[in-house]
Order: sequence, then structure tokens, then C-alpha cells
Amino acid sequence: MATLAPAPHAAVNPIDAAILGGPQAWLPIMEGAAQFLANLALGAGMLVVTFWVAGWAARLARRAAGRLHGRHPDAVLQGFVGSLARYVVITIGVIAVLEQLGVRTTSVLAVLGAASLAVGLALQGGLSNVAAGLMILILRPYRVGDRVCIAGVVGRVHGLDLFVTRLQDLDNSAVFIPNSKAFGDVMINYSLPENRRIAMDFHIDYADDVDLALEVLRETARADARIVDNPAPWAKVTELGDSAVTITLRAWTSPVGYRDTRFDLIKDAKAALQAAGLTFAYPHQVAVETRPWTPPDTQRQQAELAKRRKTAPRAAAGPAKPKRATREARGAASASEKR
Repeated sequence: MATLAPAPHAAVNPIDAAILGGPQAWLPIMEGAAQFLANLALGAGMLVVTFWVAGWAARLARRAAGRLHGRHPDAVLQGFVGSLARYVVITIGVIAVLEQLGVRTTSVLAVLGAASLAVGLALQGGLSNVAAGLMILILRPYRVGDRVCIAGVVGRVHGLDLFVTRLQDLDNSAVFIPNSKAFGDVMINYSLPENRRIAMDFHIDYADDVDLALEVLRETARADARIVDNPAPWAKVTELGDSAVTITLRAWTSPVGYRDTRFDLIKDAKAALQAAGLTFAYPHQVAVETRPWTPPDTQRQQAELAKRRKTAPRAAAGPAKPKRATREARGAASASEKR
């Protein structure tokens, strides 16, 4: 007699198995929870250490950036380098924490890479400004507080970041220049040199003493305390014009207060030249007296034209026409034909 096969066991619910199975069924769950809590505590500790290391790396990067430029560190460059080091360390630490918690970071990195590519393509103009801003921060052609000429705009630098450079022009207007345009165009830094030259021209009369005028200009420049002694003030004759002799004064002063020094020196030089008895030449206009106007003699011109036509050679008028036969010659010719 055949025996019956035992009936298959019904599917066991894990929750029921955990409730009815006793301590043996709770053991894997407790082990998994303990492992997760341990990983979570380790991840929290790693995150704390990450932020501490990020702060330390930021301070170290700021000090290193300050030492690159000697006695005049750039606060903007130090802040940027410090922030960059901080975010790099935090990014690495967060990835390590996610790995510790069992998260597959490869897929997260792939998504972040694709998003970064899309954002980069959409903001390629802005990224060019960022690249130019990095080069400006590294090379430092100008700093905050310098008087510069960028893209044809003269002003003082009041702000510098990764995207734009903010100037305050001579009209006290705020001018924002993209870093890509600033880095790709001619930049003039008036504050970078130790001294800046003042050049001005004066026009004196030809009858004046040139040596006296030159000495007056040199003494006037040396009398101003804002003019430096080295290089010494320079004055020479630079041009002989139509109505005046041009003498040029060149002097050097600090970039701070350059415009006021220049304007004051022009005023003092004018007063000194006049006090020495020298005169400033002015453009001259000479009036030329002309003869009184008389109308042309048209009758005389017509008579002269007729005279020239009569005396002109006949060959110039073309071949002569044959003369016509007289009436008598024509009659004789007809009679001979009738005979």
C-alpha cells in the first residue's frame, strides 16, 4: 500500500516567524540592528572628524595662499582657497560616510557627474568668468582698492569675486565688468607702481628766455612736497610750434592723490611763469589785404577768341572743298554734248 507524501509546509510570514520563533528568530534582526547602529555611530564620528579636518585644511590653505604673495596677502584669494579646500574635504568625507552606511556611492557619483555636465553646458559663459576670476586671483594684476583702467573704464576696484569685478568710476558710479572681459582685455593698474609720472606742456613766446622758463618749472616742481626727488623733476624744450615754444615738465609723485597733485602743480607753474615775466603765447591769425574786385571784360575775351580763330592754320580745319563750276562752263559743256 502506497504511503501518502507529506503535505508541503505553508509559507511562513517573517513577522510571524519572528514573533513565534523565540529568541533564535530575533537574533539575526538584533545583529543587523546592532551593525547598523555601529555603522551609524562610526559615520557620525567620521562626519565630525571631516568637519574638523575641513576647518584645519581651510586655515592651512589660507596661510599658504598668504605666504605666496609675501608681505601683501590678498584677502580675496585667501578666502577662495580656504573655501575650496574646505569643500573638497567635506565632499570626500561625505562620500566616505555614505560608503560606511552601505550606500552605493557609484550611482550617486554618476548622477552628480551628469548633473554637473548639464549645468556646465548651460552655464559655459559663467564658467569662463569663473576661470578668468581664478586667473585674476592667482596672478593678481589688481587688488581691491587699486585704481585701474579695465575695458576702457577708469575707476577704483571695490569688489572682486569669481564672476565679476566691481569698479567705482570717477563719477562715483558702480561698474560691473565680467571677469572674462577684464582678463581678455588690456588692464592698466595705476596703483601698482611706486611712483606715477606727471607730464604737462606749456607754450611760451619766441621772445621769452627759454632757460629761465625751464628753471622756473623745475623749481616749482621741487617746491611741492608731494613730488619725489628720485627721479628728479625734468624740464626740456620739446617742440617749436608755429606761434609758440613748447616746454614740457615731467615730475613723479605717489599714486595716492595723483590727480590733486597734478592740478595743483599746473596752477603753481602758471603763477610762477607769470611772476617771472614770461608770457603765454596764443594762436595768431594774419589778415591779408586783397585787391578790389573788378568784373571780367567779356567783350575783350570774345574779340580775342575771334582773332585766334581767324589766324588758325587751314589744315587744322580739314581738307578744302572743290570749287563749283561757273554758269558759262556748264553751258559750253552741254553744247558740245549736243553736237
